[in-house]
Amino acid sequence: MLDLRRLTLICEFARRGSIASVAASLGYSASAVSQQLAALEREAGVALIDRTSRSAELTDAGRRLVQHAERIIAMVETAESDLSAHAETPAGRVVMTSFPTGAVAFAPALARTLRRHRELSLRLRQSRSGRGLREVESGEVDIALVDDWWGRRPGSLRVFPLLRDPLVLVVPRRHRMADPEVPVELGALRDEPWMVSPDGEPSRTAMDRLLGEVGGAPPVAWEFEGLGTILSLVAKGIGIAAVPALSLAAGVRGVAVREFPGDKIERRVYAVARESSVQRPSVAATLRAIHVAARYLAADLGHLTVANE
Repeated sequence: MLDLRRLTLICEFARRGSIASVAASLGYSASAVSQQLAALEREAGVALIDRTSRSAELTDAGRRLVQHAERIIAMVETAESDLSAHAETPAGRVVMTSFPTGAVAFAPALARTLRRHRELSLRLRQSRSGRGLREVESGEVDIALVDDWWGRRPGSLRVFPLLRDPLVLVVPRRHRMADPEVPVELGALRDEPWMVSPDGEPSRTAMDRLLGEVGGAPPVAWEFEGLGTILSLVAKGIGIAAVPALSLAAGVRGVAVREFPGDKIERRVYAVARESSVQRPSVAATLRAIHVAARYLAADLGHLTVANE
């Protein structure tokens, strides 16, 4: 009999490509993962992984087993969802992951909405959007909040549009453009001291695209990981920043927020889940709470709009 947990491991190996990556993703040691995959080979009676001193890859039998395993895992989850769907009360643990600003923004409203479900518990952790998608696909988490700047939507998961989150200008309260009567002129801002995320971060790429309209972004002396850090520096009068409006949900004193002229540069915020899990009462209740939170955030922050597509 093939062990379901070991089938999950070989599917994860197929996605990540190495035992070390599987171990890092799931929090196991590499030797433990290797031992479990070896046990699966004994159960299957054939070699599933071709190991060398430097690498490991699936054999033909391993690839065939992964195809079966993915269907088996989906069927098991569908069965669990069908059984739990007949329960009237959402119960059990829902594991959710989110990009960092989404976790900070959505957490208060989620806690308020879900606390009436006394038998339901929520575990919310932070990760990059790409990793969150992989974790939903692999079954490690039930729901992921993801952000997308470039119009790439996951095709294999159920997608729930939530918000359109524009890039906004944040300046110190005493900055000349803190006055809403003063027009925002990108050309006049190009040589300001910009507080930016590291090169390659989506918000940095969006800012570079924005300033490309006025000759491109100037060289920057300061890069900071974490939009909260950047906003605190702007509040202290050290510089200015272009950030997603959602990053202001935690509240920042000492700054003024302005919209950029012209077409908005914005990201889309989605919730994603596996089709086989969305009927579980606990997951369905959490998804409803996420939509409620999105409406609260759009009403509170002003610059956000609820996504209907």
